[in-house]
Amino acid sequence: MPGLLFPDYALAIRDFQSARQQAALEAILARLTGRSIDLLSYDEVRQKLRAREVAVRELKDIPIAAIVGSVGRYLDFTRSFLPKHDSDGDRWARVYVAVDGQSGLPPIEVYQLGEAYFVRDGHHRVSVARQLGAEHVQAYVTPVISKVPLTPETDLADILLKAHLAEFLERSHLDLTRPEADLTLTAPGGYDVLEEHILVHRYFMGLDQGREVSFDAAASHWFDTVYLPIIRVIRHQGILRDFPDRTEADLYLWLSEHRAALEAELGWKVEMETAAADLAARQQMTSSPSLGGKLLSAVTQDEFEAGPPPGDWRRRKLEPRPDDRVFVDILAPLSPSDHEWHALTQAIEIAQRENGRILGLHVVPAADQLRAGPVEALRVEFDRRCREAEVQGRFAVEAGKVAETICSRAGLADLVVIDLAHPPANQPIARLGSGTRTLIQRCGPPILAVPHEPAAPKHVLLAYDASPRAREAVYLAAYLTARWNLELTLLMVEEKGRAKRSEMKVARRYLESHGAQATYLTKSGRVAPTILELADQESCDFILIGAYAAPPVLEVTLGSTVDEVLRGAHLPVLICH
Repeated sequence: MPGLLFPDYALAIRDFQSARQQAALEAILARLTGRSIDLLSYDEVRQKLRAREVAVRELKDIPIAAIVGSVGRYLDFTRSFLPKHDSDGDRWARVYVAVDGQSGLPPIEVYQLGEAYFVRDGHHRVSVARQLGAEHVQAYVTPVISKVPLTPETDLADILLKAHLAEFLERSHLDLTRPEADLTLTAPGGYDVLEEHILVHRYFMGLDQGREVSFDAAASHWFDTVYLPIIRVIRHQGILRDFPDRTEADLYLWLSEHRAALEAELGWKVEMETAAADLAARQQMTSSPSLGGKLLSAVTQDEFEAGPPPGDWRRRKLEPRPDDRVFVDILAPLSPSDHEWHALTQAIEIAQRENGRILGLHVVPAADQLRAGPVEALRVEFDRRCREAEVQGRFAVEAGKVAETICSRAGLADLVVIDLAHPPANQPIARLGSGTRTLIQRCGPPILAVPHEPAAPKHVLLAYDASPRAREAVYLAAYLTARWNLELTLLMVEEKGRAKRSEMKVARRYLESHGAQATYLTKSGRVAPTILELADQESCDFILIGAYAAPPVLEVTLGSTVDEVLRGAHLPVLICH
């Protein structure tokens, strides 16, 4: 290390004592934080990672910060190479004094495993060099080969995980057959679960092929047909952003477990895209809020909580879907008091058009009522109606508050169909307690409110006001007219000159670009009565409208067009988010 000064022995001892004090301080902080400051043992790491040394040696400068371990002396220095023992003082000081400004210290000897180095000879030289502020040191480097190379940030817990990864790769050979694969996990026990997944996959491959399948062949096939499709869902939905410090392999395991738990809990078939969206939504709800968020939540009732952003349901649920169906899973909340079964009948009609599934949900107040007589009667009738209509149906019962439970499970569906027995009231205080208003405000997917007889849609009225949620309604209008071959009328109501005819052109361009033919009307007057009046005049059997556009506090206080339409509607209203 050229350029270093020539200190005397007394100065060297003082610097050694300073280094010892720093080591003692690091030890105290380590106890407080629970983080290790120890060097890694080269022999332990090499054995756990099944690494092998290469019979070559190269002289080069290496970064001191990348030295993470030692051969035999990992207990004598901290991770930052501060001396741990007072007995090292004389030797440390002599190395310090021996520093030559022209020739520098002799090269040390290290093993290199990935980006990390382990000192074989020259521990005191490294310690002195670091204390003097050097960033690099000359070393004779012997490479060590491993399936899972290290980084300078690796700690002992990481080593154990990497050891399990090395064992997994040695058995599956995925590092050779699928070299692009990154199967890094951050939690212990995960590689045993991955191996179980491959063993199950191997079993069914053997049944299909009528022969014994090797583990590594099953591993490659599992990676291509099971693992990668789930990783694509994770990447497409950007879920990794919601789980900092985790890996794609972590999320593969969590998603697999989450999907299995949902299916076991509810008895519903849950698509991986749906499970992914639900997992991300739960993570966003439980992640630690900012101080401002905590203060806001302390003074804000649930009724004033903002719902999901416009189009969130479509981005999370529809964009990753391989086919072009929108309403695959249709959630139909049911109650023994719904004697007419309007919501289920409407849900079945849509499921027949979409080749979809009905997710029947009944909510009871307490867990001891989950298997009560009326509940079982509801289940039997639900199964009978789905079977006679030749649609897939699964019935689930949960305990909790009705609106909150439906909102929680709505994330698993593409459409929520409700019986509109109790539309939001006209008075602000009454609106606060409206379950229907809560569903409209907080559910992600569209909500179809059925006030009376269900409809077989032929003519849809799209009420358009150019709000972001109304644009989502335009998206659904284009889909419905094309997929269901419907007649479409788009209405824009001018109230006190607020309608923008230019926005009508934007909606028209979108619909026409997607092959949707429509009649375009602009009328003046109060919005909700005009929508209901035109629906009657045009013999429409569906109204399509965007959800609440105003913030929750204003919507509850002043009311909304959506609530007014629901109070006066005698035909189904499809509300888009």
